Amino acid sequence: MAAEAPLRGFRLRRAGSAQKFGVAAGSLRGLLRKGCRLLQVPLAGSRLCLYEDGTELSEGFFRTLPPQTELVLLGAGESWQGCVSDVERLLAAFHSQQDAVIKAAQKLLSDEQAPRRQKLLADLIHNLQENISAEDRQEDSKWFEGLESRFKNKSSYMRYSCESRIRSYMKEVNNFISNVHPTARDAYKRIIDLMSDKLKSAKYNSCYFDRREEEAVRLCTTEGWFSCQGPFDRDDCPCKHSINPYSNKESRILFSTWNLDHIIEKKRTVVPELAEAVKTRDGREVNWEYFYQLLFTIDNLKLVHIACHKKTGHNLSCDKTKIYRKRKQTHEIS
Repeated sequence: MAAEAPLRGFRLRRAGSAQKFGVAAGSLRGLLRKGCRLLQVPLAGSRLCLYEDGTELSEGFFRTLPPQTELVLLGAGESWQGCVSDVERLLAAFHSQQDAVIKAAQKLLSDEQAPRRQKLLADLIHNLQENISAEDRQEDSKWFEGLESRFKNKSSYMRYSCESRIRSYMKEVNNFISNVHPTARDAYKRIIDLMSDKLKSAKYNSCYFDRREEEAVRLCTTEGWFSCQGPFDRDDCPCKHSINPYSNKESRILFSTWNLDHIIEKKRTVVPELAEAVKTRDGREVNWEYFYQLLFTIDNLKLVHIACHKKTGHNLSCDKTKIYRKRKQTHEIS
């Protein structure tokens, strides 16, 4: 008769419960019986799995486990996906019991000494106290602290924020005129005037930051969430950065560090190319609207988190076939 395996201690819990119980057993079957009795789970159809990744235990696998391994006891029809299940439960609590979670986090923070845990708790409280749906100043006065009284709602300020960025690009184009060849400055100035008129009619593309705008022209969701579009040389953001500047004052301020990055670089490439095109046009008409798109529209702009804003040279060029307007072909009639 085989000798019984020595008893080893394990930490058992139910799915969805943070409370753990110490249980000792020498076999998987013995641990399952004790666990079901202790946690009042019907034995039929019950299973044990690893807490960390949800791997279901077999008798052979059980024998390889070190003492005090954390296990989850599942009843018939229940499942456990590992730590991710706890995360999902936590996220659900944020929505269903938000006020209670905030109070609990504030209580923990008041006694916490470890800097890392302090930051985690402070960030959690900060994110849960967002007032995303509020739009007008009287609904969320804290959001408007430090802003001029002329901004009556969040969207009006966000439009101004976007407009300010676009205006700064126009200013750079204007300031470059001193580098333009003297014989081409008048033509360069005329193009600047055309671009300025187009920008004014488009309200400086301020729609990009306005959550009330149509989906086709805004860069955010209807709630105001912006997602990083990734570095100039990638199609997406590897870190999945996101932010909602409509949510609270701190997020509004942090959003100012996000960049509208020119894929084909403004200062190094687009503006010098425009100046060169004007200088060497030789009777051809500069396609100023192509340069307008590169300078001021999302055809060549990506919204990026500061960590995704690469300062290195992009080494991208303007499309040589679009610099001048195509001349209309004239056909002689014989």
